[in-house]
Amino acid sequence: MATKDYGSLVEVFRGDLWEAELIKGFLAANGVQAMIKDETLGLVTAPYGAGGRGVVVLVNHEEQVFAEKIIKENRPRLKE
Repeated sequence: MATKDYGSLVEVFRGDLWEAELIKGFLAANGVQAMIKDETLGLVTAPYGAGGRGVVVLVNHEEQVFAEKIIKENRPRLKE
């Protein structure tokens, strides 16, 4: 995934709202503060699909590598 820069925040995940909430929870459980961008858009477009845009999870630039590691380790759990 190409990293999109939002100032001091970077995108570490893009997907459905429910996935973004789980990812944010995994990150919080590991001490990484994260925020969800386009949450309202995810709620409005959920029944129709987000047109490939999805909801974005952002973390501080300094925590990007650790956050991506946590996401990679927990991604299989999303499929269960």
